[in-house]
Amino acid sequence: MPKKVLLFTDLGIDDAFALIYAFFRKEEVQIIGIVADYGNVSRVDVIRNINYIKFIMGQEKVPVFLGASGPLTGISVQYFPEVHGKMGLGPITPPDIPYPVFPFNDIYPLIDANIEDLTIINLGRLSSLATAFVLNLEKMRNVKEYICMGGAFFVPGNVTAVAEANFHSDPYAANLVLQHAKNLTLIPLNITQYALVTPEMVQTIHRFHQKTKDPAGLIIKPMLDYYYHFYSKSNPGIKGSPMHDFMTIWYLLNPNFVSITRIPIKVIPDRGDGFGQSIADLRFTVNPEFKIHSVATHFNYEAFKKSIMDTLLSWR
Repeated sequence: MPKKVLLFTDLGIDDAFALIYAFFRKEEVQIIGIVADYGNVSRVDVIRNINYIKFIMGQEKVPVFLGASGPLTGISVQYFPEVHGKMGLGPITPPDIPYPVFPFNDIYPLIDANIEDLTIINLGRLSSLATAFVLNLEKMRNVKEYICMGGAFFVPGNVTAVAEANFHSDPYAANLVLQHAKNLTLIPLNITQYALVTPEMVQTIHRFHQKTKDPAGLIIKPMLDYYYHFYSKSNPGIKGSPMHDFMTIWYLLNPNFVSITRIPIKVIPDRGDGFGQSIADLRFTVNPEFKIHSVATHFNYEAFKKSIMDTLLSWR
């Protein structure tokens, strides 16, 4: 039976890669709904991107819900087109496909119907997920498990010297989720920065789908070429594109290849140099501000590469 997933996403390039991978693995993972958030691009563009991926993957029936358009901090949203492109899919401008978008509160009946075996995966800022807790705390506490991409523990951040983008953009939301989520696993920069899809992998996937004519397979190269161009300039010598958000889906389907540590953690909400920093208390002292959660610390890169190639070098 496939794993049921409610996905929260600010759909940019690595999110799109994650969603395509999940739809390719539809016998193992069922995306039962997608919440569209601000983040890599505006919520309007995220909805357009989700609908485009749904269309080319033949997944039109997956419902989309209207998530947050800004953070709980009230700070103005800043976008970075040099990373994900103007629309969020690199050089691709997707058509506006008018699938329905449902109100945010409509996620609760969906959660009720799948509560016993539901995984909620958050790929971007945690504003919508935190709002879901605020509006219905007990229901969200009963969800089976959560997997979130976020944080940087004892490694440099990617927005500031100490903070990772998802936590830095809304540390209030991150702390609220850390406070209340049951069975939460964080996938931090510690491992995602090494989850590289190389140009050689991309070229092999592209050659294969030039034969299949699969539109989903054919958008991977232009997206990841754009992504790699940014990272090769910001991080000279990097061997590929880091698939930050993709690692959540990959972990869900490949937990045996990821090392997990249970540690007390919190996020700094105070403005200043530490804003959005994720902290792990390795003393394991009792402090109500720190909640113990699972944090991914290492993964098997060879298994990661093999899984991607086995999945995407296939006919749908």
